[in-house]
Amino acid sequence: MTGHRILVVDDEPQVLSSVVQLLQSAGHTVVGTAKTGEEAVWLNRNLDVDVIIMDVRMPGMDGLEAAKLIMQSRPVPIVMCTAHCDQELIETAGKAGAFAYVVKPCRLSDLLPAIDLAIWRYHDAKMLMGKVEALTEDLRSRKLVEHAKSIIMRARQLGESEAHQFLQQESQRQSKRMVELAEAIVLTEQSFSPRILGTGKNTAVCSKAA
Repeated sequence: MTGHRILVVDDEPQVLSSVVQLLQSAGHTVVGTAKTGEEAVWLNRNLDVDVIIMDVRMPGMDGLEAAKLIMQSRPVPIVMCTAHCDQELIETAGKAGAFAYVVKPCRLSDLLPAIDLAIWRYHDAKMLMGKVEALTEDLRSRKLVEHAKSIIMRARQLGESEAHQFLQQESQRQSKRMVELAEAIVLTEQSFSPRILGTGKNTAVCSKAA
């Protein structure tokens, strides 16, 4: 088993020391420890962390709020530790960004599968998010191209297929991706005129449009 670089967060010194020893005995590397949520957020930003094991109840910023900030700034798999196991807390922890949880007192037999589960869920969620972002970007690109085509159709009095061909030719001529050229056309739509787009079918879009 390849050990992970782990940040352990708990305001109880005995619990903190116990968890560190358990993780080290299993071959993991504890890169840092913290007693507050604020410390956890700061250390995660400044250390090379693979996984965070964090207490829920802590003075000041609790583990739930810290998890939210961590997932917004530098996301990593988070395992929440709690002395109370109830469905509401589990759901709240999940919404905050926790990918697994263990119930105190923390035992190695609970920590190890929780770490593996958190890592698996984190990468699964990351992959899904990547697919969503790709689909969103594809939709945005399609809308930009359609908008640019409509501008060209009005300016040059072309049909849709001719406008699409015109956009393709300009994309090749200017060595730009079609979506980049489309975005430039849409962003400068107010200044576009038949003079800029050209009034003849063989007139190219001037480089200013790109």
